Amino acid sequence: MKTENTKPEKSKSFGLLIVGAILLIAGVIFAVYAYHSSYQDSVALGTQLKEVKAQASAVKEGTASGDLEALNAEADRLSAEKLRQERPYSYSLTLVFFAILLTAKGIYNALSGTAKAEKIDVKRLAQAGLLAALCYIGFAFFKIDIPVGPEKTSFHFGNVFCVLAALLLGGYWGGLAGAIGMTIGDFTTSYVTSAPKTFLLKLCIGLIVGLVSHVIFKLSHDHSAKYVTGVTILASACGMGFNVIADPLTGYFYKTYLFGIPQDITSVLAKMSALTTGVNAVVAVTAASAIYLALRPALKKSGLFVEP
Repeated sequence: MKTENTKPEKSKSFGLLIVGAILLIAGVIFAVYAYHSSYQDSVALGTQLKEVKAQASAVKEGTASGDLEALNAEADRLSAEKLRQERPYSYSLTLVFFAILLTAKGIYNALSGTAKAEKIDVKRLAQAGLLAALCYIGFAFFKIDIPVGPEKTSFHFGNVFCVLAALLLGGYWGGLAGAIGMTIGDFTTSYVTSAPKTFLLKLCIGLIVGLVSHVIFKLSHDHSAKYVTGVTILASACGMGFNVIADPLTGYFYKTYLFGIPQDITSVLAKMSALTTGVNAVVAVTAASAIYLALRPALKKSGLFVEP
């Protein structure tokens, strides 16, 4: 007797590959143009800003004469203009990184095929949007900046919700929520040059947390409280452990070779970033695990729990 094949039919799809390739080409062209135009202008502004700040510092210390209020106003003006000039290059790099991901997914779809499209899970989409907004709020409004020369790093709460998103929604949706929320946070603050790096790293955090929690240990299934607690902490620690290593290391090469920042500054920035990232990781693992363990039974009881 023949058994009926219940596996969904797959068909090869080239649409995403074509879109990704077009965006990648456009992004590279945009990035090259922006680097040689607006970003070079921002470098010149950075030199002026450094001189004005040094002069203002000398006036404040009493070793030079001048109008401190006027110098501070000029420094604020140069900072705002420098940030404006940096945006196009940062946007273009984010587009390039996003296009690379689309192209990679498109190649996978072209080789393995895609299943018939299913109905959009509105509940999952709404939760992803909410968590992306929380990632943005956690970074944009709850942070302490630490200047390092012309650059800076920060202590913030954004990673808490990046990890929480992956625990609740799985690696794919959770990673996208964290990447989108935190990248928008960079775009709308003075961390605009970090946006492309943020997009990749936060997506990776989500994918790692989702892989450990839901693919390997099946966290969304019914388990004992001890098992759920252990897996939650382990998955969160794996995601943030990756970030502790990848963020300073990636940041060093990213700032040095894509933005042309002097190595003496990027090396100091990498060291400070290692410190802030380590503290952020401890906070993220602790807070995200606690929030997830508190939300899990409530979401199951209310029928809002999503199985990744």
